[in-house]
Amino acid sequence: MAPDLLAAALAIALGLDLALGEPPNALHPVAWIGRLASLVLRAAPRRPAAQLGFGAVVALGLPLACAAAAAALIGAAARWPVAQLAVAIALVKPSFALRALGEAGERVRGALAAGDLPGARRGLASLCSRDPAALDEPQLAAAAVESLAENASDSFVAPLLYCALFGVPGAVCYRAVNTLDAMIGYRGRYEYLGKAAARLDDALNLVPARLTAALLLVAAIPTGHDAGRGWRTLVRDGGRTASPNAGRPMAAMAGLLGVTLDKPGHYRLGDGPAPGDAAIAAAWSVVAVAAVLAAGLAFAALGARHALG
Repeated sequence: MAPDLLAAALAIALGLDLALGEPPNALHPVAWIGRLASLVLRAAPRRPAAQLGFGAVVALGLPLACAAAAAALIGAAARWPVAQLAVAIALVKPSFALRALGEAGERVRGALAAGDLPGARRGLASLCSRDPAALDEPQLAAAAVESLAENASDSFVAPLLYCALFGVPGAVCYRAVNTLDAMIGYRGRYEYLGKAAARLDDALNLVPARLTAALLLVAAIPTGHDAGRGWRTLVRDGGRTASPNAGRPMAAMAGLLGVTLDKPGHYRLGDGPAPGDAAIAAAWSVVAVAAVLAAGLAFAALGARHALG
């Protein structure tokens, strides 16, 4: 797909995301990927060693199949630029979810501001997989701030980066890997089955997570936060999480806001007081500016590709 047409598709998709948010699950390609993965995973063997091999095949095969299908659809419409543009928009828009991320953070913030802890706990469920039942107000706010920072990478910067580098199939492939990781890439029942998906997701997010942390630091300048403190906290605390990636944007955000993001028994990022509902709003303002910067980088990359022919 030509870089100028891809840039147009990406611009329209971003506009649709900001205006409309997420499509319903029945029309959502990511939901289709999840359902397809569920069907495939039903055939998983019971023995751990066999699960490891089966999971590796699925972790590689399913995303590549999704990317190939996206490439085939775009290629089939190549004779009709308007049709190809429409196909590209339909496929790339669901790979990122900036508006949905902001709305999820706002649900938690609004509930906490109103003193509605049950509502905040319900709202947190759409941001992260952490069990909110036993979380108090500062812990709910901390989890929301962490999720906004981490998902700025997973839900926006990473798919945008892979789209700019590898076109729509790149964004679709990344989202398929990320979906598999969310489904099975954790310890417990799916530990062996999901190891390959988790490691592949880690690998694909190595650059985007660090790029997101850098963009958050740059976004601190127009939003009035302390970029120097964010940088120091990133360097000191960015590697404290079990994930090789999640801690980078989370630590940068903790430093920018001057708060401590604490998940007892797992990590403690930053110095200062525990966050409240105001910190969620501040985190979102930083993420929103960082998203604009990320989009600017993506369009600059596509412009350079177009200029180079």
